[in-house]
Amino acid sequence: MNIVDAMNPPYLTADLAGTGGRIKSVPEDFDVEEIPAYEPCGTGDHLYLWIEKRDMGAEFFVRQISKRLNLPPGEVGTAGLKDRHAVTRQWISVPAPVEANLPALEGDGIRVLRVSRHGNKLKPGHLRGNRFRILIRDADSTKAEGVATIVARLNAEGVPNFYGAQRFGKDGETVTTGLRLLRGEGGGRVSPFLRKLSLSSVQSLLFNKMLAQRMADGFFRRVLPGDVMMKWPAGGMFTAEDIAVEQERFDRRETVTGGPMFGRKTFPTHGEAAEREARCLQEAELTERSFDGFGKLMMGTRRHNLVYPDELAANWEGEGLRVTCTLPAGCYATILLREIMKAAVEDE
Repeated sequence: MNIVDAMNPPYLTADLAGTGGRIKSVPEDFDVEEIPAYEPCGTGDHLYLWIEKRDMGAEFFVRQISKRLNLPPGEVGTAGLKDRHAVTRQWISVPAPVEANLPALEGDGIRVLRVSRHGNKLKPGHLRGNRFRILIRDADSTKAEGVATIVARLNAEGVPNFYGAQRFGKDGETVTTGLRLLRGEGGGRVSPFLRKLSLSSVQSLLFNKMLAQRMADGFFRRVLPGDVMMKWPAGGMFTAEDIAVEQERFDRRETVTGGPMFGRKTFPTHGEAAEREARCLQEAELTERSFDGFGKLMMGTRRHNLVYPDELAANWEGEGLRVTCTLPAGCYATILLREIMKAAVEDE
């Protein structure tokens, strides 16, 4: 299996030239605001803090919160990870008794914008999506007509829901470790953190590979016999049986096809779709039994093969091209930016 190809997925708009350019020249060029799944109710045993952070990685951010409030890191709740080289706003939760220490949070890249309370700790996944406002500097303004066409196509057809390159580690080191674990190969002891990260990385790589193959075969917006369908924007999964009916539902944006996050209990495909997934595993030198023995780390699930961005727009400014959009949780804005720029984009 070619790891490099899966780490650098194809473009949906490959026929249209990109603008080139740079992102994240300064943190303010990449502005991200979390869209929470719910607002804090105002009462409860957990403080909910609406925080702005600047130029700070997600793990370092949590460590700073715990250090400044004198809390174990596990007591800090977050709904999702946010980019490092950016200005981001998000909710975090901490135990209510630390309220008197909140002034210690201010400064050195952290601002507390709002304080409330809620009855439960904030946990990963407690968000609907993220709102992006991104400046591409040095974008080629002669490509303005092409940019408009790219944006129109992405709005109409959706954005391929690929994982960004950062998911796989530098030069693919993380995913290579995961493949060794799943193949039962030696290679020394692996820490629990790296074990979890590397196994997840393999799932992401195989998802990218399946989606890239689907696009290459002309099936990006086609329902195949035995496909798993996922309700859009959220909801349950089911297997496509009447292809004509399911294609109509897909075209009405009621559903999208679901790509595999391989594991022990991944919702199964059938027929042609199942055959394609079996070939993917074979090419990776894996089988369905490869995921046994890893407990909850390899349960498996499905991921939307494509997502429809909300409010996607690209407008020219004095300093470059400003791209704004809202994406569901777990989607990479950098994948969308690749379509516009046709250039390598940092994910960090």
